[in-house]
Amino acid sequence: MGVEPNGEIGKLAKSIDQMRREIAEKQEEIKQHWYEYQKLFEEVPCYITVQDRNLKILRYNREFAERFSPEAGEYCFKAYKGRSERCDVCPVLKTFEDGRPHYSEEAALNKDGTETYWMVKTSPIKNSKGEVIAAMEMSLDLTQVRFLEREARRSEEKYRTIFDTIPNPVFVLDAQDLTILDCNHSVAAVYGFHKDEILKTSFLDLFSANERESYETVLPSTNIIDRARQVRKDGNVIYVNMRISHSEFDGCEVLLVTTSDITLRLMAEQQLIQAGKMATLGEMATGVAHELNQPLSVIKTASSFLRRKAAGHEQIQEDTLRTMAEEIDGHVDRASRIISHMREFGRKSEVAKEKVQVNAVLKRAIDFFKQQLKLREIEVVEDLQEDLPAILADSNRLEQVFVNLLINARDAIEKKWDHGSRKDQVKRITLKTRSVEGLVTIEVIDNGTGMPEAIRDRIFEPFFTTKKVGQGTGLGLSISYGIVHDYDGTIKVESIEGEGASFIITFPRIHEA
Repeated sequence: MGVEPNGEIGKLAKSIDQMRREIAEKQEEIKQHWYEYQKLFEEVPCYITVQDRNLKILRYNREFAERFSPEAGEYCFKAYKGRSERCDVCPVLKTFEDGRPHYSEEAALNKDGTETYWMVKTSPIKNSKGEVIAAMEMSLDLTQVRFLEREARRSEEKYRTIFDTIPNPVFVLDAQDLTILDCNHSVAAVYGFHKDEILKTSFLDLFSANERESYETVLPSTNIIDRARQVRKDGNVIYVNMRISHSEFDGCEVLLVTTSDITLRLMAEQQLIQAGKMATLGEMATGVAHELNQPLSVIKTASSFLRRKAAGHEQIQEDTLRTMAEEIDGHVDRASRIISHMREFGRKSEVAKEKVQVNAVLKRAIDFFKQQLKLREIEVVEDLQEDLPAILADSNRLEQVFVNLLINARDAIEKKWDHGSRKDQVKRITLKTRSVEGLVTIEVIDNGTGMPEAIRDRIFEPFFTTKKVGQGTGLGLSISYGIVHDYDGTIKVESIEGEGASFIITFPRIHEA
């Protein structure tokens, strides 16, 4: 007899069949989950073991098997470290004691004597009653990380040693506010500050108060600063060259500033420049003596006239007396100006920069030679641009450059005419100034002997001279070269042998706001 589909038995059969299908689906799902778990357990990139209370390894993943090749039923301390007894600190035992996860870092020696490091994390495995029946231990190999950390520490120590033993002061500055974040030991020797005194202070405090604002703008935007004036702890001024580079320090943008103390070198240069001035004054003695002799002759003539009149009790007309008084007064002023100019020229110059009008300095240099050149029949042509922009320099040092070039031009012309060349030609020195493309250019041109290429390449070398012994020190052009470069300028020579020479100097102009 058949079963009625809609009867109780039929409905029961349908329910059982439905349950069977659901159980089958659930079993498939569990099987899938188990497969995924097993795959995850096997392929996870760390060492995983399951251990009992006696620390016997019950299960382990492929990573552990490949690394340690454990034997069946082996203890974890034997497999991991080759030990015959438990470790002093064991996170697995702690997990069995309190049923909580634990963490530790482990180290062991490999068979080849190298060290291995792990980060260990344990987790309890509980039954349905909440009892800990096993513990899972996961270990992540930190050997490479520890090796890199050790290398980083060694590298840091090496570079710290290099940093601290660099003979020049090195500062690490915050790129935003120029606070000193770090410095080396050489800072104490040059600046007089101990490291703990200067850290967290502003680098700008090492400049004089009136210069801090300008350096605050310049420091972050340039790579080189030459002849910066700074102040030591004892208040003494020093001069330094700076080299600046951008970098990172503790995750922040910083400036690495290396300074070189050039104070002693500058003092030596200043002494050399001063010696050059004294030599120049010596060369000019004849011309200056003639310059002074002329006003003295006028004064002497006037005084003799007045003395004769007074001795003979003769009357002097008022117009004559007034004229003679004006002549005497004018020539006294002229002599005074000559002496003041010589005193000013002979003073020791400062390294500081100031606004300078090149034309004014050039005319002062010409005044020194005007009479001397006139006596030697040398014509001076002035082709000076009006309203020439100012430059940054020291007028006294700049005048020394122009005087040296005028002396060279004079000697080249005299040498050419002494050898009988171009007797029909006019002796001439031309002075020219121009402003072109942000530069102020000065040219000193002569029609003297000129020079061959071999000499042109050496004329700015110290002590190089083509003059006879006793007629030149060989320092004039070398000193001039140094002075020009001190003020960011350039100097070069163009020459045709037998035709003359042209010395060309350029300086950056000041751009007025």
